[in-house]
Amino acid sequence: MAIAIDRELAGDIRNPSFDVINYCIEEHEKELPRLQMLFDYYDGKPHKEGKEASKTPHELDEIYVNLAKYVTDLMTGFSVGNPLSYTVPKGEDITVLTDALAKMKIAKHDIELEKGLSAMGQGLELHYLAVDEKTDETYPKVAWIDPRGMFLVVDDTVERTPLFAVRPRKKQDLTRTEYWEITVYTKNHQITYKSKNKKLEPGQLMETPKTKEHFFGDVPVVEFRNNEEKQGDYEQNLSQIDGYNLLQTDRIKDKQNFVKAMMVLYGFTLPDKKPKTMNGSIILQAPSQGGEEGAKVEYVTKTFDETQIQVLADSILDDFHKTTYVPNLNDENFAGTQSGQAMKFKLLGLLLALSVKTSYFEDGVIKRLRLIGNILTVKGQKVDTDRVNVRFKINLPFDRKDVIDQIRDSQEFVPLLVSLGWLDDVDNPQELLEMLREQQEENIERQAKLLGLQADRSHSDLEENEDDENEQGNEE
Repeated sequence: MAIAIDRELAGDIRNPSFDVINYCIEEHEKELPRLQMLFDYYDGKPHKEGKEASKTPHELDEIYVNLAKYVTDLMTGFSVGNPLSYTVPKGEDITVLTDALAKMKIAKHDIELEKGLSAMGQGLELHYLAVDEKTDETYPKVAWIDPRGMFLVVDDTVERTPLFAVRPRKKQDLTRTEYWEITVYTKNHQITYKSKNKKLEPGQLMETPKTKEHFFGDVPVVEFRNNEEKQGDYEQNLSQIDGYNLLQTDRIKDKQNFVKAMMVLYGFTLPDKKPKTMNGSIILQAPSQGGEEGAKVEYVTKTFDETQIQVLADSILDDFHKTTYVPNLNDENFAGTQSGQAMKFKLLGLLLALSVKTSYFEDGVIKRLRLIGNILTVKGQKVDTDRVNVRFKINLPFDRKDVIDQIRDSQEFVPLLVSLGWLDDVDNPQELLEMLREQQEENIERQAKLLGLQADRSHSDLEENEDDENEQGNEE
């Protein structure tokens, strides 16, 4: 999470003091138990905040249906399953920018980033320069950083201007001696400390700090948020996940207890001699006729109504899908031959949730493009990133035929340039419109050539007929 501090109290942000860095590290540590809990739910190791998850998923004593992973994976696929598109007004060229994004495999990076946002509500993106192995040239690159291992420091104004970022990492050398490497990213430099502990103190430093200049023109760290509250997509539904898994665990235990039911014997007595056994079980002689009355055998079991339990389980799942806005793909009413408009109403809650997610994701992408634009300018490849339009293509099923019919039927009162934008796989409607015009011109030319060829053939046929008539007249 971004830690807000008073700009005046921060001191020299070009080289933050140990006191400021230590204060921010302590504030960040307060958030770690919550972030760890949320990620462990996704990882299949649920536990309460502040407690450690000591078992792997297959060693859990309880049944765990990983609804958290279900929500995160679907939300990630819905929002960034289709790569983001970048467009600019006609006449401007951003090939340099799009080439840089393609080289850093930005589509894969966005998926990793969104998965962290969905699980923990926030994520960080580190910008740095990598070296091309073939050309030995540097090029911009980005990496997703777990919010548990890095934080951004901003001022406490409404602008939340980035001041610096800190990345503490616990490492060990070849002698297995543990130490902390604390890297501070300012607007112009990267300062690396090697300390015996996480708290920076002059007497704990193992070597002189290393300072390296970077050329991004700002703090090379971008914070992404899942929403205003920085909450994960299933954070408010942990009690429902726990309740559903507890119910499923009890159902399994009831089945196991039913198999291991206690046998109760009435009217039987153990023999005086050593009893006979078979496969470890004692063989008892049934009472002879006229013996003890009321002799019988039965099991002690706990009766339960499986139908009522299933109704409760379905109710919990319905509430879960309703409050997370993620559809239940196993719902029989979800599939079927429904129109595109009906599907939109069924997915209305999801679409609204995705609109919030993509809005906050776009804020981070805009900051990302500015940092990349700054470094490209330094490399002599200037590009105006402020005029770039970022577009999300929600990865949801839709009826393409229905959209095409709407475009065709709206020609009289909706400009074609606007209606072409209704297609989800069209990044630049203007470019598509120009392609349509070129295609129409080619069709007209092709038809003109065909008509001209037909006219020539008709003319030649007339000439041949006249020649034949003349020949016949001469013969006569």
